[in-house]
Amino acid sequence: MSTPQTAMSPRKANLALATLFLGMFVLGSGELGVVGVLNRISSDFHVSISSAGHLVTVYALGLAIGGPILTALTIKMEKKTVLIGSLVLFIACNLIAVLTHVYGLFLVLRFLIGASQGLFIAGAFIAAMAVVPPERMGQAIGVVISGVALSGALGLPLGTLVGQTLGWRGSFMAITGGAVLTLFGTLALIPTVPPAGAGAAHQAKYAFAPKVLAVLFLNFIVFSAIFAALTYLVPFLQHVTGISGALLSVFLLAYGAATAVGSSVVGGKFADHRAGRTLIIGSFGIAASLLLLYYVGQIAWLVAIVLIGLGLSFYSMVPSLQVRVISLAGPGGQLAQSLPVSAANVGIAFGSFAGGIEINDHSDSAPVITGLIFAVVTIAVAWGTSYLKPPVVEESSATAESVPEPA
Repeated sequence: MSTPQTAMSPRKANLALATLFLGMFVLGSGELGVVGVLNRISSDFHVSISSAGHLVTVYALGLAIGGPILTALTIKMEKKTVLIGSLVLFIACNLIAVLTHVYGLFLVLRFLIGASQGLFIAGAFIAAMAVVPPERMGQAIGVVISGVALSGALGLPLGTLVGQTLGWRGSFMAITGGAVLTLFGTLALIPTVPPAGAGAAHQAKYAFAPKVLAVLFLNFIVFSAIFAALTYLVPFLQHVTGISGALLSVFLLAYGAATAVGSSVVGGKFADHRAGRTLIIGSFGIAASLLLLYYVGQIAWLVAIVLIGLGLSFYSMVPSLQVRVISLAGPGGQLAQSLPVSAANVGIAFGSFAGGIEINDHSDSAPVITGLIFAVVTIAVAWGTSYLKPPVVEESSATAESVPEPA
């Protein structure tokens, strides 16, 4: 994929990456924060908790479907403008959501907010890769992704605290304030990043090539494996490990901190040089962690160590998944880079559904086994996709060179 490079000093590049990190953290917190205030929303709109849960579903659909559509529609636009537009849409929809008392409109707004996050993510990856040298693209992607990881570790508990204290509307206003801060940072610190490559129709044949779809399937199955177990981690910790109260937050924060380290420190570094091999090692790490979690689940200190290993293994893979998709799409990289988040959200939904069936039919440990089964499949798929190579495009017709990545 061609990524137009913008000459920037290391200090300015780091400030730009920090702005993109903040945006990913704020928008990721907006996605997860609603989980902690569903009871407040249910009461306010006079709907059931299960109906309020649809806010999570439509947001995921906005990310998975709306994000790629908006990315395709804006593919020929300058990327700083795209980032600004996505933030303005995110802010406007959140403000309207705070003011509305119509639940149907609230659902539509959540879809649009999810779509705006998907558009921001695609633009953020392009901007991040544009401000660093080509050999640091994986690290730049890792920094951006770590914003999402940190939103899982801190955004959800902080959003829940604010929501339970100030109400769900107060929680949404806090997220909106963070988005406004990101908007100012984008205006001041993100350079102009011109579009590169052909239009969406031309890029689609590369973005949806079989080899790209194979890595997207790997993305799907990785997130399925993790969220089959992670969705029901709290019941596991309560009923199997025997911990409760504030100690639950400590265990969840340990996992969340490991995901942030895995994406920004470990995953980003190895995505630049050994993305294919990183995916294999990470898959083994996930499978081993889930297997250990099942067998040592009653020993609290071992569970804490296993959760750290699970978080490191999982998010060390995420930058490489993104790099592999962009690399294998070649000239279709700009369109393709919006697809991993779609595959991830479908995987989250599927994994949570599969884990839910097992916990209902069997025990609190059953979702861990479900995740382990998916993780074993992940190892095979990671090994198979490691042999895939970027497309060879004639120089005269190529719109870009592929992101360099040794197998």
